[in-house]
Amino acid sequence: MAADLVLLHGFTQTGRSWQPVRHALAARYRALAPDLPGHGALAERRPGSFAACDAYLRVLAEDPIVLAGYSMGGRIALHAALSLGARVRRLVLIGASPGIADPAERAARAAADAALAERIEAIGIEAFVREWGAQLLFAGMPRGIAESAEQDRLRNGAPGLAAALRGLGTGVMPSLWERLAELEPPVELVVGERDVKFRAIAERMEPLLRDARLHVVAGAGHAVHLEAPDAVADIIAARAAR
Repeated sequence: MAADLVLLHGFTQTGRSWQPVRHALAARYRALAPDLPGHGALAERRPGSFAACDAYLRVLAEDPIVLAGYSMGGRIALHAALSLGARVRRLVLIGASPGIADPAERAARAAADAALAERIEAIGIEAFVREWGAQLLFAGMPRGIAESAEQDRLRNGAPGLAAALRGLGTGVMPSLWERLAELEPPVELVVGERDVKFRAIAERMEPLLRDARLHVVAGAGHAVHLEAPDAVADIIAARAAR
């Protein structure tokens, strides 16, 4: 499928989580929202490392694309933008980070993610989805949106999510803080007003990028694309319309 916009979902989600954004952009983009390795239809494709995602995106990005990613998908999009070069004409990062710069902190996170992967396998997908959705990170999400997010998470399986943590977790992927200045395409940094942690990260990232704009979406939390899909769609399309 030819696409000029590729949307990468977050950990525990699937490509279906982007449906409201895709609908809002239908008249402006040919959008593709694939399931990432370990998730949804690709639950059996184990991401042993980022290389699996990189190869996957190279197939999707035969022509120049706008690349957008949320949370884990944003981290993957950052790595992909550095790898794909001119094939990424614009980058949209939603509630995302370049990773963990401090080696000791990154090692601690890798150990925590490995332990969480074991827990997912031990308790199963339904119990894990309940635990994941109850995090403070998602506090304040409107009930209907939270229920929809839970149903999307239940399309995954415990083995796939555990494999995704082991291969694509924040602790195992290298930090890109020192490489942000290498990014050539314009970057849109999108965060929710209530997402204190990732808003601070985006504020640190903005001056390190060559061409970046920070967008704080009023009233939204971490999952901005779920809570405010029209706002995200407008941000994706805005600079292209100039």
